[in-house]
Amino acid sequence: MLNKKQKYLQIALNNTLEEAREIIYQIPLDERIIIEVGTPLIKSYGLEAIKKISYWWQMRTFGYSFESSEKVPEMSLLKFLLKTSGSKTESTTNEILQKERSFTPYIVADLKCMDRGATEVALAKKGGASAAVVLGQAPIETIDAFIKECEKQKIDAMIDMMNVEYPLAILRKLKKPPEVVILHRGVDEESFNPQSEIPYHEIARIKNEFDSMVAIAGGDTIQEVQRAIFNGVDIVVVWKAFYQSTAQTAKLAEEFLKEIR
Repeated sequence: MLNKKQKYLQIALNNTLEEAREIIYQIPLDERIIIEVGTPLIKSYGLEAIKKISYWWQMRTFGYSFESSEKVPEMSLLKFLLKTSGSKTESTTNEILQKERSFTPYIVADLKCMDRGATEVALAKKGGASAAVVLGQAPIETIDAFIKECEKQKIDAMIDMMNVEYPLAILRKLKKPPEVVILHRGVDEESFNPQSEIPYHEIARIKNEFDSMVAIAGGDTIQEVQRAIFNGVDIVVVWKAFYQSTAQTAKLAEEFLKEIR
């Protein structure tokens, strides 16, 4: 679960699993980092994308690191830890999984769910996600089912309000608010309508009425991150700087983290 007193940097991975793996093993180990399995990755690889990214990020938090030329072992995290610990049985499962690590990794599955809310949440949980995303444009019944199933599966529900003019109107209709509300300027919207703005003004409105955390997506510059933090956002979502791994990947992550206070 997220700490509501903490600010977070959510890094969305949208390219290939190979690129995702390289980025994961370069970014700093920091409890303020959330890893998002982007929609393109989920559509390209299915649940395997969630499983692998969750596995790689968990491996980092357990202190294991692999050079880019090395192959990450294709086994479950539990089996790997059992192997490296020298244990012969799984009777020590809880002890191994409680092994000291930097922090508990947090993985968001950006499903952009529009229907079959409960079914998609169950799939995200099966893949190892800590949170899943439903669209604010979805029917209220779907969003309610999505949030209810998230609670049952013990993962966080996030609502993406992309192309929703009045987010509060949607939130007020729900049986229960989500853990996170995402205010989102879409990629195509930004590309074809450069004058479109990120709805920073909605942050305070949502926080005044609901106990949900608020995330901002669609602003990838340091200046946009600063503005989001200034306006009281809890989570800043970035992806452009992390579409491909470069020699500057770690440094870029550190620069963004400096703004997340």
